[in-house]
Amino acid sequence: MAREDSTKRTQPASAKTLRQFIDRFPQASVLVVGDLILDHYVMGRVSRISPEAPVPVVHVESETRRPGGAANVFNNILALGGKADLCGVIGADESGRLLLKELSGKRSGRGGVVIDHDRPTTRKSRVIAHNQQIVRYDIESRQELKAPLQRKILRYVESRLREISCLVVSDYAKGVITSALMSELTRLAALRRIAVVVDPKVEHFGYYKGVTVITPNHLEATQAAGVHGDDDQTIDQAGTVIRQRLGCQSVLITRGEKGMSLYEGNGSSWHLPTKARQVYDVTGAGDTVVGTLALALSTGAGMRESAMLANYAAGIVVGMVGTATVTPKQLAEALDNG
Repeated sequence: MAREDSTKRTQPASAKTLRQFIDRFPQASVLVVGDLILDHYVMGRVSRISPEAPVPVVHVESETRRPGGAANVFNNILALGGKADLCGVIGADESGRLLLKELSGKRSGRGGVVIDHDRPTTRKSRVIAHNQQIVRYDIESRQELKAPLQRKILRYVESRLREISCLVVSDYAKGVITSALMSELTRLAALRRIAVVVDPKVEHFGYYKGVTVITPNHLEATQAAGVHGDDDQTIDQAGTVIRQRLGCQSVLITRGEKGMSLYEGNGSSWHLPTKARQVYDVTGAGDTVVGTLALALSTGAGMRESAMLANYAAGIVVGMVGTATVTPKQLAEALDNG
């Protein structure tokens, strides 16, 4: 059962109602702005320990590369049947070329992807054996984008505002989302009355004032609010503090096996139990949450209905290994299975 505050609320939306929003996903058009990442997976098996150091020797059996970060949010929206565009930065390197290749054919134009010759494309490499991550190593620069590149991004966003129904900010703190850029994105969206959905980073919480909804995980939420613990009372306190501090309409805190907790502008709160049946990998689950939220809000769903759909979608994706996406059929089936 959902944990309610003392305010009288309507019953949660039925599966039939939620399916109607899924059917409308193709009508939505979402622009995703944020850090573009190349997710690199090295898959193999372990049968011995290295004689050189006490570490496992991984016999590599396969290697894959997938769009990650903001690019994975973009992929999630497309997989769910919505229309999407992407805006971010890559380096002039092999990882950037590989990322563009992974995205080729999915975007109508390339104007939103800016090349920065002074930074590498962000790449996260994960070595996985027997469905267990052994190690991850990252190549990245966390320096803020130079002003000319920020202006390029803003010009592109401004050119697309007439066509989009929602703006997603996917912040991985790799330099794309700055205070100045975020202020302008929020201002431009407000002029068009476009919802802004933010997947945040703790060090940037002060940037997100006035957005529609922010989706921290429980660790990010408690750190940002300056509280400690993961019990219901502590999470309630964190959600309330964040919403009041940022002046945003809603805060949706993702809590892993404990589900999600939603805090709204009228002071009400609502808890959604997890829909995950098995948890293999939480990689990219936050991307699935914001992508689903953006589509649901774009098609007329309220915040609670949008959160319910995002909760079901997250429950599906954590049952897969690696950065994954969800289809409308999978989401509808999850609704039917409760």
